Amino acid sequence: MCDYLIDTIVNCELLIVNENKEATMLVWVIYDIIKNKVRTRVAKSCLSAGIYRVQKSVFLGDLNLNQIDQLSLKIEELIDENKDSVYIFPMCKDDFKKVKLLGQAFDKKLVTDEIRTKFF
Repeated sequence: MCDYLIDTIVNCELLIVNENKEATMLVWVIYDIIKNKVRTRVAKSCLSAGIYRVQKSVFLGDLNLNQIDQLSLKIEELIDENKDSVYIFPMCKDDFKKVKLLGQAFDKKLVTDEIRTKFF
């Protein structure tokens, strides 16, 4: 795990205890991927990890440290590191409360009421 993530966990109350008494953190996955087939596989990997699509190339959800590592490794296997870019951002709950949603901040066809209630 990178030093930045460890520092963020320590300094920002990043970990949240979910209903299963498991320490998780809020994570954004944002990508720009050239090939449709790879993009679809990355999206499916995000969904299977249990995070929610909030825009066509943006996912949001709670993951534990193992899940973040597993998702990172899976995505790394799928993408072309010379052409594609994927960002995995941990975010503490205090910072998330400061997020401003402007205009069509999320795709209303993709974001269910359950997701809006949970995150927004």
